[in-house]
Amino acid sequence: MPDRRHLRDAIAHLAAIDRPSASPGEREAAQWIAARLGEFGCSARVEEERAHGGYWFPLGVPAALAGAAGLAAQRGGRNARLLAGGAGAFAAAAIYDDVSGGSLWFRRRFLPSRPTWNVVAETGDVDAERTIVFVAHHDAAHWGILFHPGVLPLLARYAPGLLERSDTSPPLMAPVFAGPALVALGALTGSRRLLTAGTALALGSAATFAEIGSRGAVPGANDNLTGVATLLGVATELAERPVEGLRVLLVSTGSEESFMEGMHAFARRHFPRLPPESTHVVCVDTVGSPELALLEGEGMLRMREYPDDFKRLIDVCARDAGVHLRRGLRFRNATDGLIALKAGYPTAMIGSVTPHKVPANYHWPTDTADNVDHGSVDDAVTLCTAIARRVAATAGPPAERSATSA
Repeated sequence: MPDRRHLRDAIAHLAAIDRPSASPGEREAAQWIAARLGEFGCSARVEEERAHGGYWFPLGVPAALAGAAGLAAQRGGRNARLLAGGAGAFAAAAIYDDVSGGSLWFRRRFLPSRPTWNVVAETGDVDAERTIVFVAHHDAAHWGILFHPGVLPLLARYAPGLLERSDTSPPLMAPVFAGPALVALGALTGSRRLLTAGTALALGSAATFAEIGSRGAVPGANDNLTGVATLLGVATELAERPVEGLRVLLVSTGSEESFMEGMHAFARRHFPRLPPESTHVVCVDTVGSPELALLEGEGMLRMREYPDDFKRLIDVCARDAGVHLRRGLRFRNATDGLIALKAGYPTAMIGSVTPHKVPANYHWPTDTADNVDHGSVDDAVTLCTAIARRVAATAGPPAERSATSA
């Protein structure tokens, strides 16, 4: 096993920086990462973009609007119900777009933005026709009671069969969308029961997002400095044993925790010059839990499947490299991989899970460098390097384009 102590040091160094989305700490981290990638032979730069930098206002404001309209409709007449119907429909549309990797029209039109910073590094055969993009992110999430780590252990204790049978994480955003949608439906149909349920869900969602917005950022060691460390490890491996016939982009985005705003910006800037017919994308997110995993699909509301051909290729790479890779899991979260998947790129998402089938210390203050499983990070480096070499050696076009592209 190569000496990868520098990856542990990188995680510890960056975890000590307060790195909320679109913050000075995020910028400091981006500059540090770009400098390290440059030391490993990459051509690296920091690209400044624009982002709102959070999701509590983009989701909480529409939810609060729908909730307030629902309350008014319960006390008012026909005009109040019509207003609630329109407000609920507007809020549901805004929320659906935001949680589905859409255009983010609500936040762009109605909410302020500030700078965010992406790191883009190039290595490998820079003149090659084929490209592989490895993407991680260096910002850190806010914590909140919604993410309390005690829930799943209780479920495992009192309903172990339910946890064992479920290979898809809970749809946390379903009630957020359902609240305004039910307000609209209840107001327009005259159903007081639907209106009451929607109002309660909408106001509860708004309160939840207000609580999350009031919290600070976690250290974000597992999520997602382990992904950043993987990029650094791949850069080291390719500097020692260069790959031919493949251009390699190592991308660390900012503002991923504000629903992939950094990746949206990377897509606007770079996707026009990255043909899906000659480009693969591998998202590396939260790979410091005990068991490395290759996701089958992801999506907060609509589940989108990753292309089977690319998953099979990665499976072969893992077996040949002696890396254990869990299969069969689907996440009701969203990562930067979703943006590439919707754009039609052969995309894969590599993460990691605990025995409870979730990332360790997810969005919780215990997401520290001391709690990272560095063996999983080492495996992620080994696997991603093997993927790059396999893609470079494989003749013909890349894996099938996703049938779920937008």
